[in-house]
Amino acid sequence: MNSLLPLVLRFFSRPNSSRWRSERSFGVFLFSLYETSIRPPRNLNSGRLEPTHPNATRKNNADGGIGMDFSNLTTIESAKYISAADELARRSGLHITIGDNFEYYVGITSRLPGKPPTTPNFRPDCSDLRSGKAFWIMGRDLEGRVAHVQAIRLDDLSNTNLAEHFDSLRACFADPKRAGPDASCKCYAPTARSITGLVAYHGDIWLRDDFRGRGLSAVIGPLAFGLAEAHWSPDFICALVANWNIEKGIVDRYGYLHREPHGSVLRLPALEIDDDDWLVWLARDEWLKMLYRTSASRRSSERRFS
Repeated sequence: MNSLLPLVLRFFSRPNSSRWRSERSFGVFLFSLYETSIRPPRNLNSGRLEPTHPNATRKNNADGGIGMDFSNLTTIESAKYISAADELARRSGLHITIGDNFEYYVGITSRLPGKPPTTPNFRPDCSDLRSGKAFWIMGRDLEGRVAHVQAIRLDDLSNTNLAEHFDSLRACFADPKRAGPDASCKCYAPTARSITGLVAYHGDIWLRDDFRGRGLSAVIGPLAFGLAEAHWSPDFICALVANWNIEKGIVDRYGYLHREPHGSVLRLPALEIDDDDWLVWLARDEWLKMLYRTSASRRSSERRFS
């Protein structure tokens, strides 16, 4: 692996190259994670799992029980988690790339047959999507054609909460005055007022028809959760989904554990948007448990076959 380091360093030292600003090799991204040091500890309210991971520690819960603190999991574990999701995607014929150039991204998503228009949350003419604040994930088939997209952005809601963020229209527009006449948004999800801090918003998820039914919905969430953790370590990850995603159990397969109706009742007449979506979310300790279980499962399999 060390023989690849000069190539990786040259690749990452060209921030103005078209490849850097459009798509990055997923393998190169994973290698960069393996070269990253341990993340600083954070105070987590973890669940009642016994610590068997070498970097997970016992801690006292507020209720007096013994729980597990996942805050010392290293970036290497994040990379393993992402790698597991990437491996599943490849087995289904999907080659994953990532990027942060949203002009490039929207240029592609606007030409995908059957995909709804990318919402203002991930349009650079509407939202602040500067490098470091958002990224996208793209999957291509063996012929190089786009078969999957999704995107994720980070909002610092330390001085507000998710409900106020939605109601203000700032989730869609850096300047809400640009929303157009008669634009409005109302969040009726009670828990949204308790979602604060660093919040990652996950959306614009699309999978081509011929890739559905291959179990890839179990890859979409882990990819986003693992990459968000590697980039930002947010306090929450959330998404807004139409009712049919709830009815068909798609959000369960993505990995979201919580949901409330009427998370965003959004009216944007200028963009012909009239939506009433569910709010789904995870707290950070919840997806770190997923990361831990994935890593532990892979180590167990390696021991059985070693």
